[in-house]
Amino acid sequence: MAIVSVLTFESVFAQYADMVLRIARHGTRNLPVAEDITQEVFIKYAQCNKVFDSEDHLKAWLIRVTINHTKNHQKTFWAKRVVPVGDARAVGEEQSAQSRAVMEELFQLPYKDRVVIYLFYYEGYSLQEIAWLMGKSINTVSSQLQRARAKLKHILTREDDHADGLS
Repeated sequence: MAIVSVLTFESVFAQYADMVLRIARHGTRNLPVAEDITQEVFIKYAQCNKVFDSEDHLKAWLIRVTINHTKNHQKTFWAKRVVPVGDARAVGEEQSAQSRAVMEELFQLPYKDRVVIYLFYYEGYSLQEIAWLMGKSINTVSSQLQRARAKLKHILTREDDHADGLS
């Protein structure tokens, strides 16, 4: 039985809109642009005639489409020449101050590093699943994750050292 016949558009949107928005925001560093990408992803979903084998297949498809739309946005003339103004609003009001602080540090990483960390730690995907979603080899994704962790650790320890120096 195909999942499309079981789930309505509204239920899919309610279940996955926050996830799509978070992924898009990680890629764009701009909440209004991430909201536009989220809208585009769900318009594409509403227009597609694809039959999904399972809910995991649907979720993976939404993530892949979100990543593609985010990459396409980054290639635009506007995105290459506009520096986003710091948007301090957090996606999800339930985030703690510490979680928001880590997210802000995460935004200092390049997109390819942010998306790997996000999918691994926040969405709980395995390296193999991330490799499939991103169309890369598992070794490439593993290397990206290791480099991203090292960069994030460097950023966080630099911030801690700076904060200790102010005391």
